[in-house]
Amino acid sequence: MFKDYPLIKESKKAITQFYPHIPKNAIKALKKVLSGRWIGQGPLVDKLENVFSKRFGNRMSSIAVGSGTDALHLSYILAGLKKGDEVICPIFTCTATNIPLLYFGAKIKFADIDPKTLNIDIKSVKKLITKKTKAIIFVNYGGLPCNLKELSLVAKKNKLVLIQDAAQSLGATYNKKCITAFADFTIFSFQAIKQISSGDGGMLVFKNKKILEKAKRIRWFGIDRLAKQSGTWKNDIKEVGYKYQMTDIGAALLLESIKEFAQIASHRKLIFNTYKKILSKNKNVTVVDSIDGKGHVHWLFTILVNKKDYLQKQLRLRSIETNQVHFRNDKYSIFKKFTKNKRFPNMDSVEEKYLVLPIHGKVKLNDAIYIAQTINKILPN
Repeated sequence: MFKDYPLIKESKKAITQFYPHIPKNAIKALKKVLSGRWIGQGPLVDKLENVFSKRFGNRMSSIAVGSGTDALHLSYILAGLKKGDEVICPIFTCTATNIPLLYFGAKIKFADIDPKTLNIDIKSVKKLITKKTKAIIFVNYGGLPCNLKELSLVAKKNKLVLIQDAAQSLGATYNKKCITAFADFTIFSFQAIKQISSGDGGMLVFKNKKILEKAKRIRWFGIDRLAKQSGTWKNDIKEVGYKYQMTDIGAALLLESIKEFAQIASHRKLIFNTYKKILSKNKNVTVVDSIDGKGHVHWLFTILVNKKDYLQKQLRLRSIETNQVHFRNDKYSIFKKFTKNKRFPNMDSVEEKYLVLPIHGKVKLNDAIYIAQTINKILPN
């Protein structure tokens, strides 16, 4: 398989699948951190949480952590998940969404996808709800928000916790509202290939301000950091915590990147729309998008084609890197016990068809035109 899809070596000719965004003032910001007292969790992490809450978090409680996976695990703890709880979650997502559920002994109930958007299918979600259901988890695939209004109504009607994995949808809106307004918990990822990055990092945003101090304690071994700074160890540890904090090094990178987010988003939108305009004319290619495209932040550009393997191989031969990025989770052995005798017809229908094209800051307008035109030549009408 690997000889069919050789790794793309970085060169002037190669167009890679992903490329990290490094803000223009990154070196200056990092030098300032490295010349000071705080390189671990310090005042810049506090500043980042405040800036992020105002810019992306609907002014809700925000807590910075070491990764998007940390944020997910922390949200599951704060949601009160326990052994035997049924949790409805997407079959099509990064495994980071679902693996932390195994830590609790929760019963995973996979929902099928909407074959047009690859987001979770709400009809499938409704069918899976029982008296034992505790929470619904969903992902905004590729930066395209789910039907957040309907999902929030379903959760409210059934008194369920709604957890939004927004690792792919930083800056997205729904009906002109910040996406965090629709869920009890929303997580974001700053992993290397996301819109903005701290190398790795995450943010948890939540509605209930009363649990903010608890969240901060669990982030750091169950210890109250402010109390500890008094210089004594007299404060008790009453809950199991983890080492999930972000560093000021990561926060410095993110604060600079947030300043550039409008330009980042604008460029990704340009590349996305360029692909879409050219490829929409090809009957052999279906572009994954919403009907109106509202609220999309264009982290991924995904197409559905019948000759996916052939197309991917031909693009690699032309030094264009493509991938499927995520895979259906029910195929992994760790989830097998939750999928016995279960069928996912919508996921089955696209499993061998979806392919993600390069979309990042290093992909220029001429690159996008070239890639789209090349696909049209490989798969002519």
